[in-house]
Amino acid sequence: MKVLITGAKGFVGKNLVASLEAIRDGKDKVRRIDRLENPDELVIYEYDVENTEEDLDRFCADCDFVFNLAGVNRPKEQSEFMAGNFGFASQLLACLKKHKNRAPVILSSSAQASLEGRYAGSEYGKSKRAGEELFFAYARETGSKVLVYRFPNLYGKWCRPNYNSAIATFCHNVANDMPIQVNDPSVPMDIVHIDDLIDEMIRALNGRETRAGDYCMVPVHDETTLGFLADTIKSFPEMRASLGVPDFSSPLVAKLYGTWLTYLPPEKFAYDLKMNVDPRGSFTEILRTPDRGQVSVNISKPGITKGNHWHHSKNEKFVVVGGTGLIRLRKIGKDETGKDYPIVEFAVSGDHIRVVEMIPGYTHSIINLSDSDDLVTIMWANECFDPKKPDTYFEEV
Repeated sequence: MKVLITGAKGFVGKNLVASLEAIRDGKDKVRRIDRLENPDELVIYEYDVENTEEDLDRFCADCDFVFNLAGVNRPKEQSEFMAGNFGFASQLLACLKKHKNRAPVILSSSAQASLEGRYAGSEYGKSKRAGEELFFAYARETGSKVLVYRFPNLYGKWCRPNYNSAIATFCHNVANDMPIQVNDPSVPMDIVHIDDLIDEMIRALNGRETRAGDYCMVPVHDETTLGFLADTIKSFPEMRASLGVPDFSSPLVAKLYGTWLTYLPPEKFAYDLKMNVDPRGSFTEILRTPDRGQVSVNISKPGITKGNHWHHSKNEKFVVVGGTGLIRLRKIGKDETGKDYPIVEFAVSGDHIRVVEMIPGYTHSIINLSDSDDLVTIMWANECFDPKKPDTYFEEV
């Protein structure tokens, strides 16, 4: 299949090209489905502002499917809306008709094309509406399949800040320690993440587009407010200091966090943690969550024993990822004969990754058996450490 993508270097185009390349190259096996026969032979024609009319002519003569993603969002003059949106659409369709190419065509329109409510009188909306009418007329004239999508607010990686996405602007500014401005936090926002949009584009390419009357739509979207978006994005940098993570049970928050990360400057890709160091080694908290406990890394020097304590209700998971050690547990108190309960031992090593549970009511310890190498253990506790209620009691195993 030969696919023409206009606006290939724009936000949506760049994501679509990357996704199709992954299908073609076998890196995305999930999307290698149905109508994409011989995906190894998928040809992608990328058309953007630096291409020539000759390129467009050649692509239109040969393509099997067209994604028309080209358009103007922020021109210097209002008149450029009609020239950049309606004008190019006319050129594209004329070129397809010239070559009698009846390939299916997708038009990326906008919710503003409704010209209703706050979009009434929008010059951008008028140009998009004109483009829609042109495509519908083209379908009636030629019998070609035309798919018109009215996209709401889009966001995700590679979206330009200070251009056509409030989310991109918020993420960029917050990631770069710049202020953001929200005049009316109650403004409703209907938003679509780029991954959900690309999923729909792939479905459309396979002939399984999502219809809504005369139009097509991205079925996965979120309705929220401008204030929620701003407040959520502003909270992300603070989590590094508190070792917190967002509430990933919310798909919207998870997508916003992933988007925010893509706007971080390279020097912010890494950040330091507080290492609690003593002669025995170190203990460093990595993550703290209100409902899923905390994750830490513990380093024990050669020959060192750590632990020798028990908990009433706190429970932990120990995973040794480096070195060789021994984990020992013993139920506190005495058995029915008045003797100590037997010790349970687990040999642990970074060569055999497994979890050892620390059971409430069992005193436990971890011993580095090496004479030269550190013992590195990832530790999870079901609750974050609270110095006012440590639930930790010394007792040798």
